[in-house]
Amino acid sequence: MPALACCVDAAVSSQPYAFSGWDSVLPASPPSLNTSSVAPASNVPAVWSPAHSALLYRVDGWGAPYFTVNSNGNVSVRPYGFDTLAHQEIDLLKIVKKASDPKTLGGLGLQLPLIVRFPDVLKHRLESLQSAFDFAIESQGYEAHYQGVYPVKCNQNKFVVEDIVKFGSGFRFGLEAGSKPELLLAMSCLCNGSPEALLVCNGFKDAEYISLALVARKLHLNTVIVLEQEEELDTVIEISKKLDVRPIIGARAKLRTKHSGHFGSTSGEKGKFGLTTMQILRVVKKLHEYGMLDCLQLLHFHIGSQIPSTSLLADGVGEAAQIYCELVRLGACMKVIDIGGGLGIDYDGSKSQDSDCSVGYSLQDYASAVVQAVRLVCDRKGVKHPISSHGLQYFLERLTDDALSDYRNLSSAAIHNEYDTCLLYAEQLKQRCVEQFKEGSLGMEQLAAVDALCELVSNAIGVSDSVRTYHVNLSVFTSIPDFWGISQLFPIIPIHRLDERPAVRGILSDLTCDSDGKIDKFVGGESSLPLHELEGSRGVSGDGGAYYLGMFLGGAYEEAIGGVHNLFGGPSVVQVSQSDGPHSFAVTHAILGPSCGDVLRLMQHEPELMFETLKHRVEEFSSSDGGSSSMALINGLACSFNNMPYLAAASSCSLTAAGINGYYCCDDEDYAAGADTVTAEEEQWSYCVA
Repeated sequence: MPALACCVDAAVSSQPYAFSGWDSVLPASPPSLNTSSVAPASNVPAVWSPAHSALLYRVDGWGAPYFTVNSNGNVSVRPYGFDTLAHQEIDLLKIVKKASDPKTLGGLGLQLPLIVRFPDVLKHRLESLQSAFDFAIESQGYEAHYQGVYPVKCNQNKFVVEDIVKFGSGFRFGLEAGSKPELLLAMSCLCNGSPEALLVCNGFKDAEYISLALVARKLHLNTVIVLEQEEELDTVIEISKKLDVRPIIGARAKLRTKHSGHFGSTSGEKGKFGLTTMQILRVVKKLHEYGMLDCLQLLHFHIGSQIPSTSLLADGVGEAAQIYCELVRLGACMKVIDIGGGLGIDYDGSKSQDSDCSVGYSLQDYASAVVQAVRLVCDRKGVKHPISSHGLQYFLERLTDDALSDYRNLSSAAIHNEYDTCLLYAEQLKQRCVEQFKEGSLGMEQLAAVDALCELVSNAIGVSDSVRTYHVNLSVFTSIPDFWGISQLFPIIPIHRLDERPAVRGILSDLTCDSDGKIDKFVGGESSLPLHELEGSRGVSGDGGAYYLGMFLGGAYEEAIGGVHNLFGGPSVVQVSQSDGPHSFAVTHAILGPSCGDVLRLMQHEPELMFETLKHRVEEFSSSDGGSSSMALINGLACSFNNMPYLAAASSCSLTAAGINGYYCCDDEDYAAGADTVTAEEEQWSYCVA
């Protein structure tokens, strides 16, 4: 049987399981709640627990086994999944404080926004993936093995790729490149990896790309050149002869199986990449003519990312296995079938097969479906297994049992004036009915009745429907480009104050575009997010604690494809490992985000020359004001080139605008005095930090 090579993109960078416990484990009404009171909701004691927040934000749905809400009301990270011991959990708020607090207070002095990486989670994820395939292979009597391949396009960050190679070395974990820079990166990293690890070369290729791949082969790296276009074969044959290298060749097949979801545009016969059946046959014929048919050893395909169901997966893998067996019959020395990824992530915790943001299967389900589909076809064809890499009454009658139970519990809570419980069951009922509507088992009229019922409950309890705009200190186009580009949903929640009930709902507006630079779609199909009040001086410009939001499950692609819209560069980054210290974590790497000069260089500007031009301009027009004024402006311009483009907190600010003399440098004490000169029209906004 062929070895199984499976690309793992989001699967590596996100959590492996999504247990939808949020909708079945509802915290009981707290005993301190006066259930006999008939007073308005404002007179009911404000009893709120971290468990209520975990339920509200569905943390147990999308976060398990790596994210949870701790007893302090903060988000905690479980670096070893469900194997994490209590003392090993990492409080995310403590990390943010450690990273952003000034060095004089024991912090790292990093400016927000911030990316927090957890290599322990990455390692556990790789181990879970390998274990799932090992179990499927052993339980089904599959006679080959599995080895993963990470496509570096998901996240080319040095530490991420190096960690994957290091953690996956014992599993023969390899890398996939799709461009010349990625190939150079993969070649370098895999020099420290397993000698059996695959270096899969995908993407459109020119002569330089193919030459690099063949050089990697000369360097004893297990390199496979996957043909995306039929014409690439001529170049491979020509250059391999010149370099005297016997290449290993793969072919990407265009399957008939098509993923109909949002991420399925690269699948099917009309897909952009890959070879048709006729083209594959011509490749086989040409390789036979050149005496190189033994070089064809791998079949690659890609159904699409975020495959919604194992039935679709099994259909596509089964079709590919048929092609694999035919290539064996035609004389190719086939060894590996590359599944091309597609393992979905349950971004919203609903375990639904009908949403681009969720999947209805587990990691083990995925691995078992792949192994079974390949085994069945190969056994039938007698082919050795390949390696795998990889009205009210009418309304009530239409409800599922779970939704009907929610409705009855809601009615009971309303009778007993249990206002908090009413809200929770109303929201839960609404979400279940939305899922039914998407599945087609609930009509539009019934869904509208649910909306009206939930609105009636909210109005009766006195919950405000007003939606506020919270300004966040980031660029959507840089930090969350998939939301803007393809409406990808990511869980976003406060990482602290989760022992308090959210008082308002809001949308998030970034620092750039007034139309697209906002986030107004959230987990659960909501158009606003439950948030807390920005009390007093909370915010970047104040001396109180800022309001910290976390965006989760963005490990794949977000850093890689984030742009520099409005020249906002990437955020600061800390890498955090679990340790046995007082806070159970250690910051192993801390990197300040790109400066204004850095992002200008990305756009081919030369900040040094720009500064000199401005310096001469200042000297020309400020000579009559004296040297001190000119020097203040010049120093201020120099600081501007070296500062991050994002808004800065008062404690880290070294530059501000004051008076008619322009820019000047200042220390923290000077800043307050300088800020006093801002006119009334120049209102200072408070920002929450994400």
